[in-house]
Amino acid sequence: MKSGCYSIVYAPLLVNASEELFLTRDEISSSYAIIRHNVRTYRSDGVVEVIRGKQNAESEVKKFEESQHPSDRHEGWRYFLEKTDLKAGIDPSEATHRRQAELEVRESKALQEAQAPIVPFGRPTEMKRA
Repeated sequence: MKSGCYSIVYAPLLVNASEELFLTRDEISSSYAIIRHNVRTYRSDGVVEVIRGKQNAESEVKKFEESQHPSDRHEGWRYFLEKTDLKAGIDPSEATHRRQAELEVRESKALQEAQAPIVPFGRPTEMKRA
């Protein structure tokens, strides 16, 4: 009996003549947000761009890093990728706003879960004796 059958399609990507990297269909078709943040101050500068496909997004991050002024990098500014449900090409300020709202919802849920009462383990008869 089969339970939870998944089919993964891999697309080859040549990295160099001797190395081959495989991407899943999800990595090819998903959107990725490129986010600028400061590793020294932990300040986020928001979404810079939303790109379709992990390989495309990684290439764009490299372009941002290569064009970045050395003093900017020295101050701690870096770029990272985050998989997102946002559509590629969305306005960066709108993407930043939506991402922030999503982060606030996740944080609120985490706080509610952390404040939930802890139910002790054990048999009910043992609980009455305590």
